[in-house]
Amino acid sequence: MTNNFELKGIHHVTAITNSAERNYKFITDILGMRLVKKTVNQDDIQTYHTFFADDIGSPGTDLTFFDFPNIPSGTYGLNSISRIGLRVPNDAALEYYLNRFEEFDVKHGEIEDLFGTKVLEFEEEDGQRYRLFSDENNEGVEAGTPWQDGPVPTDKAIYGLGPIEITVSYFDDFKQLLQVIYNMKPMIEEEEVAVFEVGEGGNGGRVILRKDEETPVGIQGYGEVHHVSFRVEDHAAIKSWEAKYNQIGVRHSGWVDRFFFEALYARIGHILIEISTDGPGFMGDEPYETLGEKLSLPPFLEEKRDEIEASVRPFDTTRNK
Repeated sequence: MTNNFELKGIHHVTAITNSAERNYKFITDILGMRLVKKTVNQDDIQTYHTFFADDIGSPGTDLTFFDFPNIPSGTYGLNSISRIGLRVPNDAALEYYLNRFEEFDVKHGEIEDLFGTKVLEFEEEDGQRYRLFSDENNEGVEAGTPWQDGPVPTDKAIYGLGPIEITVSYFDDFKQLLQVIYNMKPMIEEEEVAVFEVGEGGNGGRVILRKDEETPVGIQGYGEVHHVSFRVEDHAAIKSWEAKYNQIGVRHSGWVDRFFFEALYARIGHILIEISTDGPGFMGDEPYETLGEKLSLPPFLEEKRDEIEASVRPFDTTRNK
């Protein structure tokens, strides 16, 4: 029987961009991730919300963006989600992306070793910070399916979310919260860094927590991360989490139906943590061949389609022109 409180891994990460168009080209044309849904922010329907993932939008592969064109740039700093992790199949894929970043003039570091895994750090034009993780020797949460019609060879392409890095000043307290509330299991514990796992673990179920008491506090804006979400199985599981939050006194959003998945939000310290169901997924309202090419709206927003389409700027994501 499934434990309703078990987190299965990372579900998605949502970041902020100031240009959905530029971000779309970067994520698809350079990184080789597929746009599986172009919709609007359900809490701010005049702005885009884009979802990039594997070939079929599998949970645990979603990198999503809120498009807020008129907000200021974020400031990197502590008490924030400080770097997004993405998974590639092997060490050779890191070499491929290193050369690709050179070709496309993407700011990047060198291939390094991090806790026994080969990694490659890079940045988007707006300052968004990423880290590629090689699955060469990885075991744990399964990755997705590479985009079959993308610009990156399928044996090299990004196919899932990797470890999420969080940096806080209240390191010991936050470590305890991750363990007590979310039952995260410490795999590595050092004076200024800890690595936790959920579910089957590995690169798809890992959080890197760093201690920093000197850097100024980060300010959220474009180029920064908005929240991270962890996977649960179904509706019963997310309702169990709602009851658990109530029992232990964690303030939360209450159950939210996002149509593509169900959600529950809680701010733990400075970090917004979402819990999301694996389904229904992104394949229900568009055919596989044209995922992400039209403006997709959940049923409760369909009656406002004319209003929404008149307020959001045109944004062409047609791939097969």
